Amino acid sequence: MAQDVKYVIVTPARDEQNHIAATIASLASQTILPTEWIIVNDGSTDETGSIIEEHAARFRWIHIIHRCNRGFRKAGGGVVEAFYDGYRAILTRDWEFLVKLDGDLTFPEDYFEKCLDHFRSDPQLGVGGGEIYHDVGTRLKLESTPHFHVRGATKIYRRACWEAIGGLLAAPGWDTIDEVKANMLGWRTHSFSDLHLLHQRPTGTADGLLRDSMKHGVVCYVSGYHPLFFLASCLRRLLKKPYLIGSIAMCYEFLKAYITHMPRVDDAGMIEYLRAQQLRRLCGLKTIWK
Repeated sequence: MAQDVKYVIVTPARDEQNHIAATIASLASQTILPTEWIIVNDGSTDETGSIIEEHAARFRWIHIIHRCNRGFRKAGGGVVEAFYDGYRAILTRDWEFLVKLDGDLTFPEDYFEKCLDHFRSDPQLGVGGGEIYHDVGTRLKLESTPHFHVRGATKIYRRACWEAIGGLLAAPGWDTIDEVKANMLGWRTHSFSDLHLLHQRPTGTADGLLRDSMKHGVVCYVSGYHPLFFLASCLRRLLKKPYLIGSIAMCYEFLKAYITHMPRVDDAGMIEYLRAQQLRRLCGLKTIWK
């Protein structure tokens, strides 16, 4: 039964004073509570620390770690470093599922119960999580992703899969590399279309979208994307705001990472698998990249 399953959560949180209380309220109302929830205050300069301390005093299963302020947001690697500080603090040794959850999400009270039901019904499901929506005023907008992908804000790892992939890479693209490796090893990964989470942060401005494009160029390089697939991604990016400049930013950051020899995932087998899947996608063949 799902009620007997032990799951633990780690939440890296930086400057989330406007959202973290709502996330805690969503967790506290779950039909199946976590065995432990480690919230890592990643050097917040606002009231995040005091808010989570206040709630931790009410719920014995919430534990807090405070990290020093590094002075800036460190894309990709920073969140994984904070996550691992929380992971190392987990006291429960017989956990069955590990959750990486952001501190700016809200979700229904049966969210985790239904997620665990998905895992129970599919023994080969290694990584899963709900789909993330944004409130854009008059409607909710889905963050669309490839079928195999689970957004980094809400990932649930089956323990056997977590151990098989060897954890997370502290670099941009970590939330794609983990799933590609899991699929390579025979696990299935996907988002649950019947389960929705609401992302509390407003959708980005044009400047925010530009930064996302720049970050995605780095992610593509670090993850080992096939050059042809990357080129196709840049062409597809022309259809999204900010038009043209977003594609230019992607290409620039990719080439910059290549020229400066930025460290990339050190797994030749995984890169070969990823590129093969991407080429299959370009050829219209069956692939995880759909």
